[in-house]
Amino acid sequence: MTPQPTDILESLLTSTHRLTRIAAQETGRTTSPAVWRTLSILTTDGELRVGDLARASRVSQPTMTKLLRGLAEDELVKRIADTDDSRAWLIAITDKGTAALVEWRGQLADSLGGLFADLDDDEWAVLEHATRLLASRVGHRAAGRADVHSDAEAVFA
Repeated sequence: MTPQPTDILESLLTSTHRLTRIAAQETGRTTSPAVWRTLSILTTDGELRVGDLARASRVSQPTMTKLLRGLAEDELVKRIADTDDSRAWLIAITDKGTAALVEWRGQLADSLGGLFADLDDDEWAVLEHATRLLASRVGHRAAGRADVHSDAEAVFA
């Protein structure tokens, strides 16, 4: 029986979530996944208001405010004035936040080396093709938004 597209997508989601959890556990770091998710959202979606960032991360606004307090203290994010509304602030990732996210993603990838060490060139080519396909779909969805400030969604973190 040929798998249905929904079955394939369900398996993809389950496997990628599990793979991310395994990688995170292997690094031994205890930083909350919410930190990496928040930095990732800011990287892909750009500056956002706190409420929009909370919706994108699927947490409450008070939870996001608390999380951002710690990220700002660590100089991973910064507040900038919203040019569309002088009463509001936008949250942006800093260079230090970008560097931390890049380092984290590298650690995740490195931690999975043993799990994929036995793949041959053809299998690596399949993974590379799948990665490009996924990136094009996720990128297409993000690019299709009319207003990222009102319709932000979370991505891999």
